[in-house]
Amino acid sequence: MTSFAGWQMPLRYTSETAEHLAVRRAAGLFDLSHMGEITVAGPEAGAALDYALVGNLSTLRPGRARYTMICAEDGGVLDDLIVYRLDDDEFLVIANASNTAVVFEAVRDRAAGRDARVTDATGDYALVAIQGPEAAGILAPLAGDLDLDAIRYYAGAFGEVAGRRAWVARTGYTGEDGFEVFCRPEDAPHIWDALAAGGTGADTGAGLVPAGLAARDTLRLEAGMPLYGNELGPDVTPFEAGLGRVVKFDKPGEFVGREALAARAASGPARRLAGLTIQSRRIARHGYPVLADGKAYGTVTSGAPSPTLGVPIAMAYLEPGTDAGDHVLSVGIRGEEVPAQLTDLPFYRRRQ
Repeated sequence: MTSFAGWQMPLRYTSETAEHLAVRRAAGLFDLSHMGEITVAGPEAGAALDYALVGNLSTLRPGRARYTMICAEDGGVLDDLIVYRLDDDEFLVIANASNTAVVFEAVRDRAAGRDARVTDATGDYALVAIQGPEAAGILAPLAGDLDLDAIRYYAGAFGEVAGRRAWVARTGYTGEDGFEVFCRPEDAPHIWDALAAGGTGADTGAGLVPAGLAARDTLRLEAGMPLYGNELGPDVTPFEAGLGRVVKFDKPGEFVGREALAARAASGPARRLAGLTIQSRRIARHGYPVLADGKAYGTVTSGAPSPTLGVPIAMAYLEPGTDAGDHVLSVGIRGEEVPAQLTDLPFYRRRQ
C-alpha cells in the first residue's frame, strides 16, 4: 500500500510485472475509487463546460464520453479529464485525485452566472475497472440487460452489475479494451468480489488478477498516455504534449485559455513529447536529462521497464529538431550516458 492524494492505494498485490502482463493477456481488476467525480447539471451545463474546458462538450451526445482538459488563462494544463454525458442536462467530470479540489473550484467559478449546478460528488462514487482482452467476457454474465457490444469505446450506459446499479463505461487507462464501473461506495465490495470470482473461478479461468498502481503506470506508459505531474502540468500546454487536437477553437463563444492557446498553436510548441527506447537494462527515471551529442536537449518525464516489450522505455520532453537522424541521443543515468532510440508513441498498440 502507498499514500496517494489522501488515499491509501494498492501499489501492487503480488508482482507488478505479473499484474501488467495479466492485463495485456487476460484481465486486471483495479480499484480506482480515488478518482474525483464532479457533476455539472442544469439547462446550461453544456455551455458552462464549453467555457470552463478546452473541449466542445455541449455537442456530446448522452451516453458518450470525451477526453479533454481544463487550462489556466495562460494555457497551462490544470488537469486532464474524461467527461461523460449522462443525460441531456447532466455531465460527469472525472478528475485526477490530486486535482479534484482544483478542478471543482475552477469549474464552479467558471460556471457562475449560468443555470448549471456544480457538485463535488466524489464521496457518492466508487470506481472499479476491469481491463484486458477478457474483460468483456468476464463482465457480460454479471451485466444483466446491458448489451456490452452496444457500448462503444468512450461510451457508457446505466445498468446493473452483479445486481447493483452502476454506470458502465468502455473507457480505461491501460491501452486495452475494458470497462469502468461507477457505483455507490457501499456496492463496490460486492461488485469487486463478483468480478474477481467471474474471472478466476473454476468454470471460467479467464486469468483475471487484481492490479495496483505500479502496473497501471507501466500499462499507460506503454500506451503513450500522459500522467498529470509527469507529462502534464501548469507549465505545459496541450500542444507540447502532442494533444492540441483536444483544444476546440471552432466551438462558439470564448473559453478560458483560448487566447494563450491560440498563440501557442500559431507559434508551435517550445518542446515536444517523445518516446525513447533505452539501449541497455538501465532505467531512465523522471527528471533525468536527455542528451544529444553530449549536450542536454530534454528531460525524461516517465520511465520504466516495459514488461510487454522487454526493454526499458521512457517519455521525455525534447527541444524541437532533436531527432534520431541528426543527433545521437542518450540519457544521463547516474553520471553515465546511456544510448536511447527515439521511438514513435505509443510504444504498444493492442490488436483490434
